[in-house]
Amino acid sequence: MKYQGVVLLKILSIKNMSDAFNRLAPFIQEYIYHHQWTELRPVQIAACQVIFDTNAHLLVTAATAAGKTEAAFLPVLTLLHENPAATIGALYISPIKALINDQFERLNDLLKEADIPVWHWHGDVSQTRKNKLLKNPQGILQITPESLESLLINKNNDLLRLFGDLRFVIIDEIHAFMGSERGCQIICQLQRLAKLTKTQPRRIGLSATLGDYSIAENWLRSGTDKPVITPKIDGIKRQVKLAVEHFYITGEVDESEATADEQYIFNLSKSRKCLIFANNRTRTESVIASLRKIATEQGLPDIYHVHHGSISASLRQAAENAMREPNNPAVTAATLTLELGIDIGYLERVIQLESPLSVASFLQRLGRSGRRGEAADMRFVCAEDQPLSEASLPEKIPWQLLQCIAIIQLYLEEQWIEPIRPIKYPLSLLYHQIMSILTAAGEISANALAKQVFSLPPFVAISKEDLQLLLRYLIDIGHIQHTEQGKLILGLSGEKVVRKFQFYAVFAEQQEYIVKQGTTEIGSIVTPLPVGNQFALAGRTWEVVEVDFKKKAIFVKQAEGKASIYWRGGGGTIHSKVLQRMQQVLFENIEYSYLQPNALQRLHQVRQLAQQAGLDKYNILQLEKGKCCIFPWMGTVAYRTLEKLLNSYCRESLEITSIGGVNPYYLTIKLGKDKFKYLYREIASLCEQRITSEDLVSTSEAPEIQKYDNFIPHPLLWKAFAHDYLDMTELKEQVALWKE
Repeated sequence: MKYQGVVLLKILSIKNMSDAFNRLAPFIQEYIYHHQWTELRPVQIAACQVIFDTNAHLLVTAATAAGKTEAAFLPVLTLLHENPAATIGALYISPIKALINDQFERLNDLLKEADIPVWHWHGDVSQTRKNKLLKNPQGILQITPESLESLLINKNNDLLRLFGDLRFVIIDEIHAFMGSERGCQIICQLQRLAKLTKTQPRRIGLSATLGDYSIAENWLRSGTDKPVITPKIDGIKRQVKLAVEHFYITGEVDESEATADEQYIFNLSKSRKCLIFANNRTRTESVIASLRKIATEQGLPDIYHVHHGSISASLRQAAENAMREPNNPAVTAATLTLELGIDIGYLERVIQLESPLSVASFLQRLGRSGRRGEAADMRFVCAEDQPLSEASLPEKIPWQLLQCIAIIQLYLEEQWIEPIRPIKYPLSLLYHQIMSILTAAGEISANALAKQVFSLPPFVAISKEDLQLLLRYLIDIGHIQHTEQGKLILGLSGEKVVRKFQFYAVFAEQQEYIVKQGTTEIGSIVTPLPVGNQFALAGRTWEVVEVDFKKKAIFVKQAEGKASIYWRGGGGTIHSKVLQRMQQVLFENIEYSYLQPNALQRLHQVRQLAQQAGLDKYNILQLEKGKCCIFPWMGTVAYRTLEKLLNSYCRESLEITSIGGVNPYYLTIKLGKDKFKYLYREIASLCEQRITSEDLVSTSEAPEIQKYDNFIPHPLLWKAFAHDYLDMTELKEQVALWKE
């Protein structure tokens, strides 16, 4: 072979060469030599040992830029080179198309001298290219879950020819899938493939941010009898530069002038290769508009880009190319789309606007910088509304600042990362998979369909009665129907759903409720609130007067104080441990070295304010105008459960007329006269009773959160909401920590 000879003789002179290197395919050894790698990284050596010496699944957990992708592909490609598969040999599943495109280029470079083709398959790939794969299925296929679903449905008769000799499934960024219906969809897809092909390929999961490895291992092995091996890799110690600064933004902002935080961000990113992370798309747009305006006023070049899911593919690609361009400054503001492992080359600095929602997100974003042996550099810029002098206590607390500090300290002190909460009742996915199986099969008996459904691991909690109820309901609404022979087929209404290309995705297009004050439309929110509750929209606070579920309309009146939009079941879930660490930040006497002047001053101020108010002694405080405030110090799910408990059991006994607040930081409640003294005892007493999460869900409400929940009968929706969006057990644990 042409790889053996002078090339290998030169490679043998490289120091610290491991046994793993000598077992790699010759073309990989040559690639390593030409790219002047001095050694394989620890994660790559460990992965080779697992893939070469065992038949187990593999979970690769290592920091960003630690070489996880190569750790998976180097041994897999070696085995496919030594013993070529008769069909597609390895399936690579990615959460986003951009990551597939990035890995496609890297793999093509690696496989130039090998007879292993690489294919990528998603909405932006030409049909001509896809047809070539269908004609001669070999090598590596890189795909999204949505495109894989399309293959399962539309190429059902070709699946054995495509995947009959599938050896490996590599799932990248598994933390982005776990705990979601999309992650459950992948497990269903792999199980359905295995049933058709009678093969059980080995699975390799990759992630830089996992808190509980056992949860990830259970997810990765779902439906198989193979164990999962997670090599323990000593973390590569590197320097980290952190800074946190805080700004108050006044309501009277001159649009023609940059605010203090915008000028600060501009100075941090000026003439640098810099990535700015925001927690929503609106903020990415606004910060780039501001930075571009400042640069124009100073006669500086336009180096600014935006990167999120609503941006066109060509503009996202332009942003990625600008970030990769060596020696040229570029600044891109992004959401989750650049948090994942897309290679954007050398990055000098990461800027985080407000606090990330989790320690995992913080680490993922931090890992984008410091990739050439230099210190990772991350700056937090918290901008919060300036509280009015007459504002209540909770409105004067800089919550984003406290959350930033808590998230940083949780990692620095404990290396703690949030465990991912699995879904017990993925009902929207259950509908989706029933319709997918029916579409692929054409027709199927009810028993055969049930057997398939119950063989899919995500539906282990679904009972026979649950499935029967759902199937009867789908027949009633015309989504499925019986043939004369008694088999099940798609109904006319069901065909309208599955024939759209949007069907392949299980994540929802948001169907929002219109918010109206009288006949005036204010805007929209995703999920309705009970009458009497408050939320924020268009810069004002509103109280719910009426909800029209049929017309998806919420009627409101203006209210005083501050509240938040209630994104129930959304991606913004904050763990209780973060809130508990925020409470500790408020009362410990520590000055964190990374706090900048404003942030340090604000921390001193809020600590003094909290002490004076007695927040160190009580969880419930009286406010002005007959209101009180609960500081639960619990995460999003427990907070939501507390709110439901108050709505369900306390409105009459405590004469509650309104409930507002900002999830999960505080709840404001307007009580009847002299009822304040009973509030803590009422909550504590309820938590001692045998109240379950299901008791908190009213039969008059059926929260439609996931994409296909509108096709699920209400009794099942109540059960799913109670188990997956509420947690009475956690609430009881948290309330037990309160001080009266």
